[in-house]
Amino acid sequence: MLSVYCEKMKKIMVFGTFDRLHKGHIHFFKQARKYGDFLIAVVARDKNVKIIKGKLPRDQEKIRLSNVKKFADKAILGSLKKGYDHINKLKPDRICLGYDQEADLKKLKEFKIPIKRLKSHKPHKYKSSLM
Repeated sequence: MLSVYCEKMKKIMVFGTFDRLHKGHIHFFKQARKYGDFLIAVVARDKNVKIIKGKLPRDQEKIRLSNVKKFADKAILGSLKKGYDHINKLKPDRICLGYDQEADLKKLKEFKIPIKRLKSHKPHKYKSSLM
């Protein structure tokens, strides 16, 4: 019976590094939850963060994953090789992106899943690069 209920729930997927979890991240999770019933957070791998941002996150991926699990219904580490393969596996109903996330929108749109850009929460104060 529970599996039938889970299949009807609207799944929301978010992506991020989530380094040194702060109020901006928590606001991001709360906003994303408004678009569905089940929040899936994909935490960027250390190796990928280094490639994308040019430096490693302060906290290792396992620590960041553990922190995110407190705010998401399911938290997973992103793929090391196949980029967005977790989208095909978990089949979210909507993808939510942060106001400043530079995701590959062209690639994301190929999945034909609605994408919602979320609002910032005091970006002058709560932004990982500033903290």
